[in-house]
Amino acid sequence: MPQTDARRSEAAPGAWLSRWTELRTSAASRSGLRWWTELPLLLMVYASYSAGRLLARGDTASAVDHGLEILRIEKALHLNAEHPLNRLFTREAWLGVPADFWYASLHYLVTPVILVWLFRSRAVRYRAARTWLMTSTMIGLIGFTLLPTCPPRLLSAGYGFVDTMAQYSSYGWWGGQASAPRGLGGMTNQYAAMPSLHVGWSLWCGVMLWRYGRTRVVRLAGIAYPLITTIVVMGTANHYFLDAVAGAAVMGVGLLLTPYVMRLTGRVKALLAARFARAAGASSSARSSIVSGGCQTSTGERIPRQRESRTGPGPEQGAEPGPEPGASPADAGEGAAAAAR
Repeated sequence: MPQTDARRSEAAPGAWLSRWTELRTSAASRSGLRWWTELPLLLMVYASYSAGRLLARGDTASAVDHGLEILRIEKALHLNAEHPLNRLFTREAWLGVPADFWYASLHYLVTPVILVWLFRSRAVRYRAARTWLMTSTMIGLIGFTLLPTCPPRLLSAGYGFVDTMAQYSSYGWWGGQASAPRGLGGMTNQYAAMPSLHVGWSLWCGVMLWRYGRTRVVRLAGIAYPLITTIVVMGTANHYFLDAVAGAAVMGVGLLLTPYVMRLTGRVKALLAARFARAAGASSSARSSIVSGGCQTSTGERIPRQRESRTGPGPEQGAEPGPEPGASPADAGEGAAAAAR
């Protein structure tokens, strides 16, 4: 019976997540994480994500068709949260302006802050959390590439959406074209609505705050942040409701793949370390053979042939080494005592 209960407890989803967190990330405490290795890695992934969004523009007509298809699916499912939220944010500037700041800024601020927090205070679990985020981001990039989608704000006015980012652009640092800084809107891929990584990243942040936060306020923030972000992306007409669902699904897939990604990267690192070790050993052996060739020293000698120069011909020339001139019997050791006898 105890074994059966243990097996049941291990099969529970919560137990699986806890087991994954503890087993797959315990190596982080032994690996000696360093910020100067982590920062370039994160910057490289973010640069790849940004470049992918820039390059994966797709065909505008197909992107619009995909957006309209999402609207038709939502209508069939009686999901229409975007329109009422967008009308509310458009009518009430005290809601629309903070929502635009939320959409344009927190996506790039909160996530790095939580990464740094985990790195400094939860280093044992940081590697798994970082790998989860990076894996999900790469999956989202695949979604942008395969399914370019026009956001609601870029549909024709007949569909009833208003671009709040353009409406309130005079209040913020972004331009009227996108959430990018003024003058850079044309350099971004505005047809990368599916999936919503704003929602995906906020969900990751929420899980980290809820799981590792020590106070009730921090845990409540972990619940509120992804929920408010979901409302914001729909109210500002940047994403459909199904975009938000897809963003959460991407994070779920990334979570499932994280143990395998960590295992694969661990094997790659081990192979590289072994190869470097063999190369270093071969190089050290080559240097050792060059230095020691014809220049061996015996124990106690600093310079080759030192003893021969000090004591005369060595044993191979038929002379026995004797004590140095002026040496005392005590310095001569047992050999001198035997000669005296």
